[in-house]
Amino acid sequence: MWDKMRKISIALLLSVFLLPIISNGQTNVSLNPTVGAKLSVGVDKKIVKGFHVSLSEEIRLDNNFCKFDRFHTTLALSYKVNSYFKVGVGYAMINPYSSTNKAFKKARHRFMVDATGSILAGNWKFSLKERFQMTHYSGDINEYQKPRNALALKSRFTVKYYFSKKYSLYTYVEMRNYLNAPVIAAAYDGTNYLTTDDYEQKGDAGWFLKGFNGGYINRLRGCLGTEIKIGKHNTINAFFQGDFVNDKVVDANAEGTKLKSYNRERGFVGWLGFEYEFSF
Repeated sequence: MWDKMRKISIALLLSVFLLPIISNGQTNVSLNPTVGAKLSVGVDKKIVKGFHVSLSEEIRLDNNFCKFDRFHTTLALSYKVNSYFKVGVGYAMINPYSSTNKAFKKARHRFMVDATGSILAGNWKFSLKERFQMTHYSGDINEYQKPRNALALKSRFTVKYYFSKKYSLYTYVEMRNYLNAPVIAAAYDGTNYLTTDDYEQKGDAGWFLKGFNGGYINRLRGCLGTEIKIGKHNTINAFFQGDFVNDKVVDANAEGTKLKSYNRERGFVGWLGFEYEFSF
């Protein structure tokens, strides 16, 4: 049984790592892998039976641990309906840091709604979590390039094995679906963007913004981690995440009449993570 489930876990991770390459086999894919770190501390308070409130603070380092990336503050409320189903809401304030300007950028505000279904089978736990989120960009943005309120749906499937009440090993795969990506009208010959009036004329495309109703999967994530309970109130979580990112990036003038570039940016980022939580 253990060997079978271990093979399933490995297969899930490989599917996340290989799918972007396989599905884009006829496209030049530039990965440019980097590694970063996610370090966080948090508290979890039981209000009444089934209801919990939590607060966490995360620091991120990227560019092979050489650059401070952001503070990530999250406040969440969850309710366990029964042993199979849990719901939750949350708010996160994201404070990104610009290493170029040596200053923090305008904060982003993220609102989340979660629904998680899970089943236990012996020492195994299987769960599926769906998260709908809206991220509000409070700073100055070109709204022809991206919406001020970005919508996404995350789907995460997790397999967890409990060696004991204090020690467990887990793996998960997660898909992030961007729900309101910009949709543009522009001619593309596979190498260059062309004017819509004359396909032989290369350069800036004659294009227009059709709206923000485009959807595509812009990130696939795999993770392998371990969770250790130290006493009744303390939990340590250590993990490695691998993110394949596939973003459609629009660069336009402020009036939305000139398309400077419209590219797919693909990359891989590995994250080493360490989390500490105090629960009471």
